[in-house]
Amino acid sequence: MNEALEAKRHPRGGLYFEDFPEGHVFSHRLTRTVTQMDNMLFSNMTLNPQPLHIDAHFCATETEWGQPLMNSLFTLGLMIGISVNDTTVGTTIANLGMTDVKFPNPLFEGDTVNVTTEVAGKRESKSRPDAGIVDFVHRAYKQDGKLVAECRRQAFMRKRPA
Repeated sequence: MNEALEAKRHPRGGLYFEDFPEGHVFSHRLTRTVTQMDNMLFSNMTLNPQPLHIDAHFCATETEWGQPLMNSLFTLGLMIGISVNDTTVGTTIANLGMTDVKFPNPLFEGDTVNVTTEVAGKRESKSRPDAGIVDFVHRAYKQDGKLVAECRRQAFMRKRPA
């Protein structure tokens, strides 16, 4: 992003509806190494007893992976969370939905996640003149470059105040 655009950001750092050029791809600066604690806490907080996430012995003896997989909903949340500082913090009115969610490769404890966000499209709101809808495509990769998660997200975004 250029300096003029940076100066137009919301005080919390997010961009307004007008500031998302269609086709632009953000390469987010934040990265995160995922841990066993992340997997255990998230799985337990969401009451998910799936042994694929919380039972190392089960994974070692009964799965093709040989180790626990990161909970896919944690991965989805982390991917979108990493994008927020560069894109929508303070300017999102609401998330309208997530579609086309995919997890093409496994993510394991100890992997480091990096994320890109593509502005796939946008349109002005039909009901609110102060807002618009932006379609984002988020993609998460692990350290070897393999895609581990992807989704399309529709965000209801504030327009720049007059």
